Amino acid sequence: MSCIFCRVVSGELPSSKVYESDLVVAFEDIQKVAPVHVLVVPKQHLASIAELSPQDAALLSDIQRAIQSVIAANGLAESGFRVVTNHGESAGQTVFHLHFHVIGGRVLETSLG
Repeated sequence: MSCIFCRVVSGELPSSKVYESDLVVAFEDIQKVAPVHVLVVPKQHLASIAELSPQDAALLSDIQRAIQSVIAANGLAESGFRVVTNHGESAGQTVFHLHFHVIGGRVLETSLG
């Protein structure tokens, strides 16, 4: 298994999990860009958001639950946060397994460059 997030999901690689359900796992990013930087990852391998379909409604709902859990656990609702996913190399995707970054805990730049 070469996908790093599949290896995290399977337990082959260690992670600092902050949320887990039947469909999703959330863990601390090892390359933090802010005090709170959590990755929300489906357990099923999907390369990017472009692979989602209407049949993935339960997965999307669970991703939202995981994001809400991270927001609540870190007190980000009042201070603000960012949720980001990338599709493709030109967008900055480096791991080709769908994942959402939940970032907060400091003032974030507003430029999308």
